[in-house]
Amino acid sequence: MRRALAALLLGWGLVQGGHALAADYAGPIFDAHLHYNEEAWNGRAGPYPPTEAVARMQRNGVRAIVANSRPNTGTHTLAGAKEGADAGITVVPFVRVYRNRADYTNWFRDESIYEMVQDELARGSAAGPFRGIGEFHLYESANAKGPVARKFVELAERSKLALLAHVDDEAIELLMAASPTGGQKLRLIWAHTGIGGAPVARVRELFERYPLLVGELSYRPGLACAGGQLCPEWRELIERFPTRFMVGSDTWVNERWGSYDEIMRNYRVWLGGLPPELARRVAWGNAADLFGVKPPSP
Repeated sequence: MRRALAALLLGWGLVQGGHALAADYAGPIFDAHLHYNEEAWNGRAGPYPPTEAVARMQRNGVRAIVANSRPNTGTHTLAGAKEGADAGITVVPFVRVYRNRADYTNWFRDESIYEMVQDELARGSAAGPFRGIGEFHLYESANAKGPVARKFVELAERSKLALLAHVDDEAIELLMAASPTGGQKLRLIWAHTGIGGAPVARVRELFERYPLLVGELSYRPGLACAGGQLCPEWRELIERFPTRFMVGSDTWVNERWGSYDEIMRNYRVWLGGLPPELARRVAWGNAADLFGVKPPSP
């Protein structure tokens, strides 16, 4: 009987190497790291107008996004897009610190960037108030000590905004040290949870030290192993901190928009290998709780 059942499951593709395979996660996804840069759509032209961008989210079960774009016009476009509203996609807007590519390497000491962000925060968006600042890069950890970088940390903690930071582990500590509470009340989303490949033990150390540090998992080296499932050390870490991880697409170039289906499909594979409640937390609940987004309607 068991052999017959195994043979049947093997025929359905649900057994591999004698072990049952988990079904892919089928619930909603909160894309917590999405860009709508001018290369995708500049308001007049581009390969991914709002209709196409929203269609990619919709067919992949993405029901909410953190939108941040260069320039911020892209985020305003998504926040006010009728297509997104009709599809039931919630937009959580972040102010990005880049007006153009030249800002990438100088924003942390450019007072005009601070003024621009202040103006955007005061303006708000069609989707409501801005909820965070970023994504920003620090190509050298010491740039976290820049005067504007420090002002953003203080502003974020004081105003209960989140920071989306593409930085290494050393910069995480420098940013936390710049906050009034030494990082204890700073909402910081670590883009890619260390794209340079900080060891899992180091990630765990930082999570233990800073209670509001959250890891976003796009591009994270060493995350997935055989069969697209989580590598054991990452599964153990996510199980240890079940409320502290989220997923994102990081559509920083148009090629990522072109691969959006694949990106989300890969997430669904390894999410399906987690216990259902944990999978839903990582895919949806952690980001939804952070930003007060209601569960999506069926």
